[in-house]
Amino acid sequence: MQLASGTSLIQPFSVEIDLAEGAMANPQTLTRRRASDMRGHYADGEALERLIAAGDPVHYEVFECLPPEEYGHIFFCISRLLPGKVGSEYFMTKGHYHTVAHTGELYLCLRGTGFMLMKTADGQFAAQPFHRGAMVYCPPYWAHRSVNTGTEPLVSFCSYNAEAGHNYGDIEKEGFIKRVLEFDGKPVIR
Repeated sequence: MQLASGTSLIQPFSVEIDLAEGAMANPQTLTRRRASDMRGHYADGEALERLIAAGDPVHYEVFECLPPEEYGHIFFCISRLLPGKVGSEYFMTKGHYHTVAHTGELYLCLRGTGFMLMKTADGQFAAQPFHRGAMVYCPPYWAHRSVNTGTEPLVSFCSYNAEAGHNYGDIEKEGFIKRVLEFDGKPVIR
């Protein structure tokens, strides 16, 4: 097989995953989101500010391996969402659409429990339970966010087209249609 003009051949590679910790050894990038990075995402802003003042805990980390951002390559990552609540709302990721809106993403839950919340710009909503062994497909045009409803980290492996990109801005403007809150000791989607 011949390479397309201007295409460079990258070498195959592998990475080590610590399944117990939910981490990737030597990631190319590590994104760490603290409570202060989550302003505007939780319903109870005052509870979030109290959490920030009490130490600004980490909410989640994303360990990424990033081949070239071009058609044909696949990004993959490990996401570790810590347990906790802001008021009665469970810790969650910011959530995102893809910059290239017609690309999907696949998540495999390795540890923990929670939900994958999904929404479209026109108001459709879906929630898939997330638990060890559950694989969730987030189709093109659907924003998605993980929510940890358990007492241990919610760890997932995710994979998507390298050119997909992340669009966080629309979520910051639109928010999500529903939230996951604790009522009578149980998670409820409202």
